[in-house]
Amino acid sequence: MTFMLDFSHQPSEEEVSWAAAPRRPYISVIGGGRCTAPQYAMAERVGRLIAELGAVLVCGGLGGVMEAAARGAKEGGGTTLGILPGYDRSAANPYIDTTVATGLGHGRNLIVVSSGDAVVSVGGGYGTLSEIGLARKIERPVMVLGGWRLARDEGTPGLWYVETPEEAIAQIREALGLFDIEPL
Repeated sequence: MTFMLDFSHQPSEEEVSWAAAPRRPYISVIGGGRCTAPQYAMAERVGRLIAELGAVLVCGGLGGVMEAAARGAKEGGGTTLGILPGYDRSAANPYIDTTVATGLGHGRNLIVVSSGDAVVSVGGGYGTLSEIGLARKIERPVMVLGGWRLARDEGTPGLWYVETPEEAIAQIREALGLFDIEPL
């Protein structure tokens, strides 16, 4: 059996316009699998604002802050991507559209932060701290909304301490140069 490759294909206008279209930003939201009611409300608001921005929300796909952010994004008409630590996609919270079961345990934290163009941290424990560190190591902008305060990094480019979900999203727009994208 012989296979021939055809290199004469010329893309149509539709194919060219799709390829030239601006890429939707992906924003990772990180935080604890368990959280306080105020943290849940903040994460839910962050998720809704991400949806309004027209960005894809990326998270760890489980409960707590991850569920709240995904819920906010879904209720705001957005798209969600959950990066799970285990092998079972059914472990994802009900607000996740697309699930990736990594089987990597905490190693999935690198996938969560590297999948986003920017990161919003809401509260969280040591897993969240590892994600903040990994995100900065790969030069993702990080907005810290409550939770960890890293004295060594005060004033370091790429790490902002914000007080509200609105401030987090405004800082992301600035960090990523998203001023030409109108919120939905």
